[in-house]
Amino acid sequence: MNKVTAIVLAAGTGSRMKQNTKKQFMEINGKAIIWYTLNAFEHSGVDEIVLVTGADDIDYVKDNIVDENHFTKVTEIVAGGEERFQSVYNGLQVATGDIILIHDGARPLVTNMIINRCIDGAIEDKAVVAGMPAKDTIKIASADRVIKDTPERSTMWLTQTPQAFDAELIKRAYNRLIADGNDKVTDDAMVVEQYTDARVKFVEGSYENIKITTPEDLVIAKALMESV
Repeated sequence: MNKVTAIVLAAGTGSRMKQNTKKQFMEINGKAIIWYTLNAFEHSGVDEIVLVTGADDIDYVKDNIVDENHFTKVTEIVAGGEERFQSVYNGLQVATGDIILIHDGARPLVTNMIINRCIDGAIEDKAVVAGMPAKDTIKIASADRVIKDTPERSTMWLTQTPQAFDAELIKRAYNRLIADGNDKVTDDAMVVEQYTDARVKFVEGSYENIKITTPEDLVIAKALMESV
C-alpha cells in the first residue's frame, strides 16, 4: 500500500490581490481560502499533509487553521522560501509518502475526484499533472507583444495542481535542481522534465479548479462554491 503525502503551498504574499491580508487567509463565506484547500485533502485518500507557509505565519496557521479545525492529517508545518521551488524543496525534506502530491494552497476548489486521479496516475505513471484542454486559441508573442506563432489548440493544455509524483523521482529531480542553481522553473512537472528522463502525463482536472491570483478570481471562486 502506497503512503500518500500532499504538500500544500501557502507561503506566497499574494501581491496581485492588492490587499493587506495574504490571499491564503482571505475569506470566502467566512472561511479562509487555505481552509477549503486543507479540508479537501483532509477528507481525501491522502495520508499526510505537509503545509508550507511563511515563517512568520507558522504559529498563526497552527493555532487558527490547523488545530482549531482539527486537521489531523497535517503532520508538518514548515517555512517556505522566497520562490515557489524553494518552498516545494522545503516541503519535500519532511514528506514521508511513497507518492507525493504538490498543490497550490490558493486552489480551494480541488475535489476528491481530481485528487484520486492524481494519486492513481502517479502510481501508474510516476509523474502526472492535473490539467484541462485550452478553450481559447493560444498565441506565442515577443516581448513587445508581436505574435510569433499560433500553436495547434488541440495540443494546448491549461496546467493545474495537484501535480503528483513517485517520491524518489520528485526528490531526485529537486535535488538536482537545487544543485544546479536553476531558478527559472515555474512548476514541478518542469523540474521533472528538465532533470529526469521520466514522461509527465496529464490527468483530467476541472475548469473550476482555478487558482486565486487576482480579486476577480475571488469573486469567481465564491460564485462557483455557491453554485454547488
